[in-house]
Amino acid sequence: MSTLQRARQQFKAHPLALDAVLAAGVLGCMMVGSFVEPHEKDAVSWTLSTPDLLSLVLMVLAALALVFRRRAPLTVLALTGTAAIIECVTGDPRAPVAMAAVIALFTVASTTDRPTTLRAGLLTMTVLTAAAMLAGPLPWYAQENLGIFAWTGIGATAGDAVRSRRAFVQAIRERAEKAERTREEEARRRVAEERLRIARDLHDVVAHHIALVNVQAGVAAHVMDKRPDQAKEALAHVREASRSALNELRATVGLLRQSGDPEAPTEPAPGLARLDELVGTFRSAGLHVEVARTDHGTTLPAAVDLAAYRVIQEALTNVQKHAGTEAKAEVSVVRVGPNVEITVLDNGAGEDDEPDSGGGHGLLGMRERVTALRGTLTTGPRYGGGFRVHAILPVKTRTPAAGGAV
Repeated sequence: MSTLQRARQQFKAHPLALDAVLAAGVLGCMMVGSFVEPHEKDAVSWTLSTPDLLSLVLMVLAALALVFRRRAPLTVLALTGTAAIIECVTGDPRAPVAMAAVIALFTVASTTDRPTTLRAGLLTMTVLTAAAMLAGPLPWYAQENLGIFAWTGIGATAGDAVRSRRAFVQAIRERAEKAERTREEEARRRVAEERLRIARDLHDVVAHHIALVNVQAGVAAHVMDKRPDQAKEALAHVREASRSALNELRATVGLLRQSGDPEAPTEPAPGLARLDELVGTFRSAGLHVEVARTDHGTTLPAAVDLAAYRVIQEALTNVQKHAGTEAKAEVSVVRVGPNVEITVLDNGAGEDDEPDSGGGHGLLGMRERVTALRGTLTTGPRYGGGFRVHAILPVKTRTPAAGGAV
């Protein structure tokens, strides 16, 4: 850090010391201006003059008042303006006491508002110029009298410009801070939505595969003694379902990895292209599932494709868990205008009235997924027994950018 920067920091930390240095500099300038004046016949040469004792006292008092210009700017302006008026009326030759009044007027303009600056500036300009023209020893049209008018106007204008620039810089800083806070809040909101999406994916994966493992393990335990071959087949399905669960869990939780972490997941999210594979796992578990599709050739957005897959997965998992051993399921995927409709029906009659009556979150997760994509989901018992899940998803998503990650 340079010496100039350190000195600037010290002055900012001690404004009274800065004002004292400024007052000393102004006093020195006034002293030089009072002892030296241009020659009457030759404006290039200068002559020495001795100011009156009253002028010296007025210069010292005006300079001392400037030390407190930040604490009481209007009071300091009144004191320096009074000293300048007295000097304009009595000084001959005149000492530059008005310099202190110009500095005080600059301070008022830079620290107050514009209406106060206009009132104080007009009053100071009018009173000082009138006193110099009407009651001073010089003719009213003298250049020094016009100089007082010009310098007071410059002081007020410069102070107002400094105040405007300071307010502009402060407004830019506040906007930048607000934008930074908005970005942080948006980042936190996106993180919360991403966590919710990952939680739904984890629920879908775990619920689906654990239900299959549970069913196959029950079959293996039931036929272990009498039909060991069938038990081995059921255990093989248990192993396959657990392997699939681990793979999907690894891919889903892998989304939380940092960019530099090893073994980042590269497998895309599941979609309707893997519907046959999904249905095959349920058929292997003993659930009779029929599939009807008329959406061939339809390219779905990634979020819609994933949501459709998860809805079917969760609905079939609920059928497997709640509809009974003899239940049958029907899955249909139909393209209807700008939407794709997913329907999962079963004819089971399990003990629960609804799949989530035991406190689960499968239907709630499905509803959140579909709603986030501006779709609709209806669920409920079928007439004559069974359950129906019907989802309508738009082929072209209209969600905002923040919701596209759902």
